[in-house]
Amino acid sequence: MFRKRPPPEEERRVRANDREYNEKFQYASNCIMTSKYNVITFLPVNLFEQFQEVANTYFLFLLILQLIPQISSLSWFTTIVPLALVLSITAVKDATDDYFRHKSDNQVNNRQSQVLIRGSLQNEKWMNVRVGDIIKLENNQFVAADLLLLSSSEPHGLCYIETAELDGETNMKVRQSVSVTSELGDQNNLASFDGEVVCEPPNNKLDRFCGTLYWRDKKYNLTNQNMLLRGCVLRNTEACYGLVIFAGPDTKLMQNSGRTKFKRTSIDRLMNTLVLWIFGFLVCMGVILAVGNAVWEREVGSLFQSYLPWDPPVDNFLFSAFLSFWSYVIILNTVVPISLYVSVEVIRLGHSYFINWDQQMFCSQCNTAAEARTTTLNEELGQVEYIFSDKTGTLTQNIMSFNKCSINGQTYGEATDPLAPQPTRLDFTPFNPLADQDFCFYDDTLLESVKVGDSHTHEFFRLLSLCHTVMSEEKSEGELVYKAQSPDEGALVTAARNFGFVFRSRTPGTITTTEMGRPVTYTLLAILDFNNIRKRMSVIVRNPEGRIRLYCKGADTVLLERLHPCNQELMNITSDHLNEYAADGLRTLALAYRDVSEDEWETWSESHRCADKATNCRDDRLAAAYEEIEQDMMLLGATAIEDKLQEGVPETIAVLSLANIKIWVLTGDKQETAVNIGYSCKMLTDDMTEVFIISGHTVQSVRQELRRARDRMIVLSRSRDGEKEEGMEGWAEAGFMGNGFREGQEGDGTAAAAAAAGGKQLQCPPPPPPPSNNLMDNISGEFALVINGHSLAHALEADMETEFVSTACACKAVICCRVTPLQKAQVVELIKKHKKAVTLAIGDGANDVSMIKSAHIGVGISGQEGIQAVLASDYSFAQFRFLQRLLLVHGRWSYLRMCRFLCYFFYKNFAFTMVHFWFGFFCGFSAQTVYDQYFITLYNIVYTSLPVLAMGIFDQDVPDKRSLEYPKLYEPGQLNLLFNKREFFICIAQGIYTSVVLFFVPFAVLSDATQSTGVPLADYQTFAVTTATALVIVVSVQIALDTGFWTVINHVFVWGSLGSYFTIMFALHSQTLFRIFPNQFHFVGSAQSTLLQPVVWLTIALATAICIVPVLAFRFLKVDLKPQLSDTVRYTQLVRQKKRKPIGRSVGGAWRGAGSASEGRLGARGGSRRSGYAFAHQEGFGELITSGKNMRLSSLALATFASRHSSSWIDTLRRKKHTHTHTPPSASGECSPAPSCISGSVPPLSNSSSVLGGSQDTPIEEETGTPPAQNAQSDLASSTQTQPASEAAAAQASSQAVTLTAGRTHVGDSPGGWAATLGTVQEALFGWKSRAAASNSPGPPSVAKDTSQIV
Repeated sequence: MFRKRPPPEEERRVRANDREYNEKFQYASNCIMTSKYNVITFLPVNLFEQFQEVANTYFLFLLILQLIPQISSLSWFTTIVPLALVLSITAVKDATDDYFRHKSDNQVNNRQSQVLIRGSLQNEKWMNVRVGDIIKLENNQFVAADLLLLSSSEPHGLCYIETAELDGETNMKVRQSVSVTSELGDQNNLASFDGEVVCEPPNNKLDRFCGTLYWRDKKYNLTNQNMLLRGCVLRNTEACYGLVIFAGPDTKLMQNSGRTKFKRTSIDRLMNTLVLWIFGFLVCMGVILAVGNAVWEREVGSLFQSYLPWDPPVDNFLFSAFLSFWSYVIILNTVVPISLYVSVEVIRLGHSYFINWDQQMFCSQCNTAAEARTTTLNEELGQVEYIFSDKTGTLTQNIMSFNKCSINGQTYGEATDPLAPQPTRLDFTPFNPLADQDFCFYDDTLLESVKVGDSHTHEFFRLLSLCHTVMSEEKSEGELVYKAQSPDEGALVTAARNFGFVFRSRTPGTITTTEMGRPVTYTLLAILDFNNIRKRMSVIVRNPEGRIRLYCKGADTVLLERLHPCNQELMNITSDHLNEYAADGLRTLALAYRDVSEDEWETWSESHRCADKATNCRDDRLAAAYEEIEQDMMLLGATAIEDKLQEGVPETIAVLSLANIKIWVLTGDKQETAVNIGYSCKMLTDDMTEVFIISGHTVQSVRQELRRARDRMIVLSRSRDGEKEEGMEGWAEAGFMGNGFREGQEGDGTAAAAAAAGGKQLQCPPPPPPPSNNLMDNISGEFALVINGHSLAHALEADMETEFVSTACACKAVICCRVTPLQKAQVVELIKKHKKAVTLAIGDGANDVSMIKSAHIGVGISGQEGIQAVLASDYSFAQFRFLQRLLLVHGRWSYLRMCRFLCYFFYKNFAFTMVHFWFGFFCGFSAQTVYDQYFITLYNIVYTSLPVLAMGIFDQDVPDKRSLEYPKLYEPGQLNLLFNKREFFICIAQGIYTSVVLFFVPFAVLSDATQSTGVPLADYQTFAVTTATALVIVVSVQIALDTGFWTVINHVFVWGSLGSYFTIMFALHSQTLFRIFPNQFHFVGSAQSTLLQPVVWLTIALATAICIVPVLAFRFLKVDLKPQLSDTVRYTQLVRQKKRKPIGRSVGGAWRGAGSASEGRLGARGGSRRSGYAFAHQEGFGELITSGKNMRLSSLALATFASRHSSSWIDTLRRKKHTHTHTPPSASGECSPAPSCISGSVPPLSNSSSVLGGSQDTPIEEETGTPPAQNAQSDLASSTQTQPASEAAAAQASSQAVTLTAGRTHVGDSPGGWAATLGTVQEALFGWKSRAAASNSPGPPSVAKDTSQIV
């Protein structure tokens, strides 16, 4: 247990089949442990963690004080019982969580593996596997450790693996053994294998491995292509053998998992601070009362010494004051009762169950419900500002479909006419018995073109069947299974297969196809491999007639430049088609061919052979050889593949953006793929002012590119605003560039770029780089940033952090490409460090685990891509689209409920406790309590606990539908408006005010009051009962006012708690208990006699009125004069319900107006992007094929573009947060309701009503008997849901003018002054201001039908 840890490794040496040798290095075993405790450490470690909570330490201290009889005025059980209960409940919860971790660990550690021991295979548990062992894996088995592949049942030592657990990708990847070991297939040969591997030490780089195999006096280089990593699954391979290199915690999977961090919410941290403040306040009150005790004992108490002496330990007034101080600390400790923490845990547990039970977050396709895997972070879901998302498997389904194509200037694909009848899916079976039954295509003209024998169409699909690196497996006659490295490559080959050009098999030198039912074998002469610079791949084949032809596919930007001049007209037509496909978000490739003569082939083949054998600059020489032959090609056409996003991803991102949440995509994919997915999911839009790409390879170049981006933002922002802001002018006058560079060092290039962009030369030097946060937050316009992994590595360096953060955080969207799992976590930590914002990370693969653990909140996608991310997450669900409901509904409600709960809890306890403080001045500072100890014990446990729990669990301000329609409602959580230090002081101020009223009003009234018999009422028990009754009634009325959503449970708890108070009080003062416990219950009948006096009830009523009426008045004025957005949403809903026509939708379409007309495709990029090309392919597979090895190609990647609704109010929110100034809302009408994404049915944002999400079939409202001002208000509210984005601005002025006119005309008819404040309501709700703009608005829009209940 206390064994000294071995020193860090510099290199690892592993000898096969030699455990004794390997054990000298003390390598880790293959046993993993993700749990936090064991039987021995649970109690001390868990108690240590719990006592890190300041409150728990505080109550332990109070318990120790209460055990001292000289200072304790309350029984010790009043503290130890609640404290033990809290510690026990928390310990049980932690133990349960850790039990499931142990269970998961045991399940993994006890998996069986076949280990070669002394020449025979033996079953061993994974936990018993050691470094240096040789393991046999069979098809569909998980890889037990990081293995060096030695041999395989497949030819050439190949095997296929699925890496879903590592990177979330379900497509198969190829691994190959070293040639010298690939022949060791026999167990005897493997048992005698004694090779030694020297390699790098354990690390978290999934895509890199560097090592050397020494065997038989020779050495062989080892790369990542020779490794099988733990977490992978062996696929389509009968068996293989591997040598264990890294085991257990040293494996790359575990190295990327990161440490399990103890996560706390910002409210938890604030509560710890507040508890310290309250303790300081408690000490101050104790000191004041102790000083009062000293003065009273010296001046007054000394007069009673003859017949009322001090207790034996006390011999002077100073010691009496000292004891009095501790007595008051005990009495006043209820300002923070321990029941607060029990209640918080119960509320969080309730919120977690609501997430688990939410049917609208249940995925029926995979039968998976949402799961809250932690109960401590729910309210932080309502405060998220940054979302970090993986791409593959998180935003996309990783499913490709052949959608459209262009052949010889003719486009084919799905019908785009919305008025045409729905096309039917083509049936390829009669035409082609080898067709894939799952292939979907709808345009029968393409199939007819194939059938009639069009030469261009045949050549098009012949290219797709030959120009690839897919492997084929024919399990039975006609049953083909393609092993493609990427799904998009498989989609192209499958399309060719269905249209009659079936790829059947391949050898290192041939490709066999079936063309229109006729088998054809081509000689494969060469594969011109893909790389990121070439952006294309080619094959050179000889057909059975002996003709040599080169087929090429690649990005149109590089392929069209290499066409023969005679293709100009066809190239123009095809380019238009490519732009159309790109605008539809499809992934495109251009296809071309050229005939090669025998002489040309012989000449080129020799030069290619020399380049391939070159030892120096081999890659450059090969590229030059490829370039030489890939010229003067003939254009065939283009393909368009749809990379299917998960359902609702664009709408979800649009809604979250409207909620002022910034979304960053951190992906391992190449730049083109990531950018096009960004357009598909509407993170990037053509409406954006500019998209910056950072791709520098050095620190200097990255720094310059970041600065140029910021300069460009400033220039465009100034030109957009029309004037220079004073803050920016002051910024521009600064003399240093920051990071040690003066302005003159890099000023010329930056100024020139800014001048070229802005249209005129700036008169001031370029701004310093890290600019102030306020200035960058005031940047107007929508910008996006794309940064590559190698550039990000430099940007994450210590002296570059501020540069990167200030630039990236000024952008609406950030995409980081080619990032490693560690870089993902570093980016999250960077934002946490510099922005102090709540972060959320969402992913689905093991490469996302470190990011998920680093963020404040981790979300795992529980789809088909493995469970590593889910196991490490705090929340999990099956679809990315559920994220908006998790945040905007559950997160916002949890934050709202917790804040209201805390505000009320501190209020009621200060109102309860401070009465003791005031009483101290009238009881000689003797530490006498106002209430009896039973009331003190039961106040927080029985009388006031259940109502506040009900509010904390069930309360709502607006329904879930409204939360999704108005994402701006999410703002208070991000700005931390509902519970902060200011709100805390307001709560305790209200509590202190209530305590003053509750003490002095009964004290003043009862001092001179008498019973009907003339007996004075000024006795201790009468005063105690009156004050306690008034307190319970006041706090019950207060929670009734605070509750915004009443359920049966709320009614039962609030009024039931009030009834329980009277029941228990009468029972405690009854003769029955007195007879049983005469020493405990002395005041028989005092409650009954007190509450029978009318003056007592008048006193209680007066105190209640003085406490509650100011609260009512303040809230009424606040709602009337300065309503919050939630207030206006509730009011609008109430207006709609009052005006709803009961007969339904009889005239639903009469007032649709121009808004229902189709405006064509939103956000088509036109010429803004040349094409949507992306090619997710890895270099080197062509060489494997031609050398006699099988492999597979990844392919193209393009995506969708569509405009996202511009929401300039986000800028206002950002400025408000950082400058703490109140900026007027935007006048552009951009705070309209967000797309409605409820019940999993998400309307697309690409149609005319996309941005506002309204229904076109809404009924016209009945206006009879409704004030015109309310009609205008309701029409305004509905117009934001029913009108398209292009008409929003035009509708504003006219609609608002109607409202204002109505308000002036009917002021007398508008009760409550609502007509006079409708302008305020509109501005708060929609961000509208009056503008003197002419309106061309169509007829009045209809009010959207709404059946939700007012809350």
